[in-house]
Amino acid sequence: MRKLLIGLVVVLVASVAAYLRFHRTKPPLDTVYAGDRQVTIWSTTAQVREPLTTVTFGDRLDVLSRFGDQVQVRTPAGITGWASENDLLTAEFWQKARDLDTRTSTLPVEARGHTHVRTNLHFEPGRDAPKIRQLSKDVPVDLLERCPVEVTPVTGTAGVQETAATESSTPRKEDWWLIRAHMSDNTTMGGWVLGRFIDLDVPQPLPDYASAADMHIVAWFELNHVADSSGEQKPQYLVVGDRGSEGQSCDFTLMRVFTWGNQRQRYETAFVESDVCGKLPVKLVPATTAGGDAAFSFEDSGNGTPEERLYRMHQTIVRRVKEGKEGEKEGNVTPVAGKKRRRP
Repeated sequence: MRKLLIGLVVVLVASVAAYLRFHRTKPPLDTVYAGDRQVTIWSTTAQVREPLTTVTFGDRLDVLSRFGDQVQVRTPAGITGWASENDLLTAEFWQKARDLDTRTSTLPVEARGHTHVRTNLHFEPGRDAPKIRQLSKDVPVDLLERCPVEVTPVTGTAGVQETAATESSTPRKEDWWLIRAHMSDNTTMGGWVLGRFIDLDVPQPLPDYASAADMHIVAWFELNHVADSSGEQKPQYLVVGDRGSEGQSCDFTLMRVFTWGNQRQRYETAFVESDVCGKLPVKLVPATTAGGDAAFSFEDSGNGTPEERLYRMHQTIVRRVKEGKEGEKEGNVTPVAGKKRRRP
């Protein structure tokens, strides 16, 4: 009987030791975060493998080991498997991405739009900048800052730089925008995207008016509201834009103010200026009452030296304010449908 009890104790101790060896929680080596919309966790690093589960962007993962560019991770649900290092973000990079998102939440919105293709969200402007994540098509975005970036020449197989610009020409630049993306799960993420991958959601009928004037809209703002003949409140807009290709040094070179005309029941161009080199943001002093006076300002470097330009709007009249006094607006004023207004 005594030998039987001793044998049972030995078996029990061995069983407990085996359980603790194979089932105890392995302490993590590091912490990483899922860096794509969906990251597959695989059963092994071999070519023949099975998917165990998927994690979504931002999910925290414990790093258990590494093998080449494969990382063994443990999910919050306790599932252990392997993921590609390219699909993961380090804790340091993740924190920087969150800090960038926090900064974008404090910046004024210059325009709104959506991605028209899948596009990468970068930590800095430029194709070679680290990627935060990939955005799907039709993701709503707020546009906050613009930055022209020189296009990096592509090196061909013969080691020759292949680029459309010649050695003596000006390097081509492309527009990058700092945006705040609104995800389908009600989260947000800030970062830089290539401007041509975004379609602006410009309110009607502003796109038609801008197209007729050969104006590419960069940003737009509601200055105030006035009632139409039915009592509906109509917004009156400041629109800024440019002409020509992307990558220009000025954020915008053209300005137009569109006001609602009750007599014709349509928008009219009340103000035009075409001699600015404006830099975003445009700062607004909105009207406190319906139809009340509004003001806006921005930094202009058209004369080589940056200066702050301030404009005030009274009814349908927009004037530039100089040194505390209303100065005459410089430029042409062109109303819609040929209805001439007096030059301010």
